[in-house]
Amino acid sequence: MNTHTFTFHGASLIALPSGALHWPETGLLVVSDLHLGKSARLSAVGGAQLPPYETRETLQRLDGDLAATGATRVICLGDSFDAPGIDAHLPEDDLLWIARLQAGRDWTWIAGNHDPAPVTLDGAHRAEHRDGPLTFRHIATPDGTAEISGHYHPKARLAARGRSLTRPCFLLDANRLILPAYGAFTGGLYCDSPVLCALMDPGAQAILTGPRPVAIPMPRRATTGRNPRQT
Repeated sequence: MNTHTFTFHGASLIALPSGALHWPETGLLVVSDLHLGKSARLSAVGGAQLPPYETRETLQRLDGDLAATGATRVICLGDSFDAPGIDAHLPEDDLLWIARLQAGRDWTWIAGNHDPAPVTLDGAHRAEHRDGPLTFRHIATPDGTAEISGHYHPKARLAARGRSLTRPCFLLDANRLILPAYGAFTGGLYCDSPVLCALMDPGAQAILTGPRPVAIPMPRRATTGRNPRQT
């Protein structure tokens, strides 16, 4: 597996191709914005139709990352479920799959704006979590230090060989690390959007996900067209 290793406030961290973050020294895998149950929620309210197995696709990716890293601890950085209470209405097969992934692992659910209340599944349920020098929360704070968060679903738009490419990405500066959305069909916010440009320091990097994660200066060019909202 191709990965990108970097140091953040003394912690040696690894960005995985999937958008997960691995902290080998502590046996920790971090994922953000799984949005499990999104297709079911949209179908129930008459919204856009998504492939019906997006939850299983996300769980399959998570299963693979846990197997590849051997992680014994997991932190989900909020918006793990697409709506409050939807965790109780997932298909039984999906619930059993989640239970199998949790078995024998220290599992923490961080509250997000889509799932602010504790879920019915096993694991710890917290507003935020501190581990050594790092603080894990759903949404980055303007004055945060050594914080790891999600929420914005950052993605980078690049020009290559005369065409535009889009890749989900991590955003990294001296004070904060923002993870891409891990869930299937989650959309995203371009990292050259005003909100992310205002939040991240001028020297910030974007770590592109994909078969070969790579770090580049965070794109800050003027945007063209309409940026999709994070979901």
